[in-house]
Amino acid sequence: MQQSLDSMSDRQTIKTQNSAHTSLLKNLLTGVFFEPLLSDFRIIFERDPAARNWLEVVFCYPGLHALCLHRLAHWLHCRGVGFIPRLISHLGRFFTGIEIHPGAEIGQGVFIDHGMGVVIGETAIVGDYTLIYQGVTLGGTGKESGKRHPTVGKNTVIGAGAKVLGNLEIGDRVRIGAGSVVLQNVKSDRTVVGVPGRIISPKKSASLSPLEHGKLPDMEATVIRSLLSRIEQLEKQLQTLEVKSH
Repeated sequence: MQQSLDSMSDRQTIKTQNSAHTSLLKNLLTGVFFEPLLSDFRIIFERDPAARNWLEVVFCYPGLHALCLHRLAHWLHCRGVGFIPRLISHLGRFFTGIEIHPGAEIGQGVFIDHGMGVVIGETAIVGDYTLIYQGVTLGGTGKESGKRHPTVGKNTVIGAGAKVLGNLEIGDRVRIGAGSVVLQNVKSDRTVVGVPGRIISPKKSASLSPLEHGKLPDMEATVIRSLLSRIEQLEKQLQTLEVKSH
């Protein structure tokens, strides 16, 4: 009788363990990987005119590959697994040219276009539907501990070669121009250009497509060009007066 009870108890324990493993696998595939990756997959067709069919996207888009590997590495990192997440991150960097630390938090629907040279630090947070071009760095500025990388809001566009450095708050729907270096917080619905990054009026860029990150206005450059044009006009007038005086 006792053996029968023990056998039933063992079977119940095994059943409970199998159920827990099944539930864990289900949550892993649906909540952690499948839904965010499905958003990552769909957004490529919305934002990249070169995406013609799903085979190209699945096999030829390093940004998607990097995000797939990162989501696995991040899941393991959050559960205290050592070494393996960093190894996955390193392999992702080797195969895609995109380096994302396992500790970084990446929202759904994020699109890393081309992606070569992209670096995202350990404590960086990237909001949903953010568009990141090649050569972007979301990095730190020193050896301080704790939160030392940027927090980027939703629907933000970060142009090619842009650098966002330090524990900064970048708001929603911000546009960071190609080659800009951002060293200060940026409120939502702003546009940043230049080195160091300068916040300019968002009105002229409001109608731009997310892909047109190279057409952001630069008010200071416009003023400088206007001054140069005025100087040229004055020089011509001065030359005319000198000719008349002779």
